[in-house]
Amino acid sequence: MRYRSIAIEGNIGAGKTTLATKIAEQYGGRLILEEFADNPFLPRFYANPEKHAFPLELFFLAERYHQLNREATADLFQPLTVSDYYIYKSLIFARSNLQEDEYALFSRLFHIMYPNLSKIDLLVYLYLDVAQLQSNIKRRGREYEQKIPDDYLLDIQDKYLDFLKKQQDLRILILDTNKVDFVNNYSDYQKILEIIDADYELGVHRIVL
Repeated sequence: MRYRSIAIEGNIGAGKTTLATKIAEQYGGRLILEEFADNPFLPRFYANPEKHAFPLELFFLAERYHQLNREATADLFQPLTVSDYYIYKSLIFARSNLQEDEYALFSRLFHIMYPNLSKIDLLVYLYLDVAQLQSNIKRRGREYEQKIPDDYLLDIQDKYLDFLKKQQDLRILILDTNKVDFVNNYSDYQKILEIIDADYELGVHRIVL
């Protein structure tokens, strides 16, 4: 793999963790997975978003920052690090979930913390239609996710794509994976690997599989 640091991103249910895990295992790389299960506000947020959005996003930001800061110094000679999130997802979800005054405060805190983190070499965004996302969400069976409305997933998707198209100093690969199954079809997975391992200039590159 030509890149040393890869972040796999996407909407809820896009397959981020699965793909990141497969790549890290195949190349013997260090795997960084978001520790969402430890966030006590997540089930509460889905039950009452207005009440629990701010502590939810603060908890996620603190956990992500601590984890990435710790992993950055864990092994400087590791040939590959793969994560199933990019730190900027904190701002993307906060923009959807928080009130304007809350978001302003959250954004200020984020931009104090962000410069201390290492930059990634490649950001891979897995694009799936909302219907496919909902199918994946139902299949994995997390109870608190089962009533996520389509409008929420669409809003998150729109905010991701809006963020990605504005980035000038990142290599970004948007993969439309609606017609592939990299979990159960090895040839689909190999095709994605070959695409990820290609040489890309800074900016956004879109590929439909």
